[in-house]
Amino acid sequence: MFYNMKKLAFNESVQKIIFIGFAVLCLTPFISSPIALALGFLMVIFVGNPFEKSLHSYIHLLLQISIVGLGFGLKLDEALQAGKTGFTLTIASIISVMVLGYFLGKIFKLNRPLSYLISVGTAICGGSAIAATSPIIKPDTKQISLALAIIFTLNSLALFVYPAIGSWLNLSQEQFGLWCAVGIHDTSSVVGAASKYGDEALKVATTVKLARALWIIPVSVITMFIFKSKGSKIKIPWFIGWFILAILMNTYLPFPDSITSIVTDFAKSGLNLTLFFIGSTLSVQTLKTIGLKPLAAAIILWMAISIGSLIYIIN
Repeated sequence: MFYNMKKLAFNESVQKIIFIGFAVLCLTPFISSPIALALGFLMVIFVGNPFEKSLHSYIHLLLQISIVGLGFGLKLDEALQAGKTGFTLTIASIISVMVLGYFLGKIFKLNRPLSYLISVGTAICGGSAIAATSPIIKPDTKQISLALAIIFTLNSLALFVYPAIGSWLNLSQEQFGLWCAVGIHDTSSVVGAASKYGDEALKVATTVKLARALWIIPVSVITMFIFKSKGSKIKIPWFIGWFILAILMNTYLPFPDSITSIVTDFAKSGLNLTLFFIGSTLSVQTLKTIGLKPLAAAIILWMAISIGSLIYIIN
């Protein structure tokens, strides 16, 4: 009741002013990625989100634009090296998570579609993978919402936990970037955590994660055979092509460093704003819908991929 009274203390006009003020603040260099996410969550708890209904489409668009902008901070040789470094680990981790997810679904007696959504979200790229495979396996709305709520909750936690562990273990920029790309679910949180750690970590994390995201295509095809779905459409993450084009342009066209620096700075600010938007869509009511069994399965999967990939990277 206290939570509802807090929200009722603000009318819609005041909510919009506060929301826009926080959004502008997140575009400044004073706010880091984890703080932007926390501001969004605090916003929805104590003030409310007046733009909640229309925000989800803007989140995906802004994230994609920001990632393409980060491509102007990369050279082709850097991208190829990062992709090569993470290729073996990507394949091994995707297979391991999907197999472990299958058995955890049996152990916890989860509905097959829900178990699969949590597994594919952990294995590839969080909400994007869930959105891509949902039309194929045809879960009900509650199962999709539950899987997304779990993945976004763990993503939010990773944004704070990963940089702290990376610093504690004294991981190099390359090691941390690779670990983020493999162990954190959503691209937004991967890039957010890596940008907090350093520019080199950001380059590695972005490249490896987007290369990982392309596995949505073969996994979607395999999913069609597993669930025997005919006529289902596969969602291809086309914005990754624009990211690659940005890298090629930065490599072969004579852009001044001052221009590419401005573009990448805007992209990082856009990412912070994206995380603020994501935080503002997480509510206490949403978190309360998460059941213990699916959450336990998701945490075990996340810990397995996080610890396993970290051991591999360090050694």
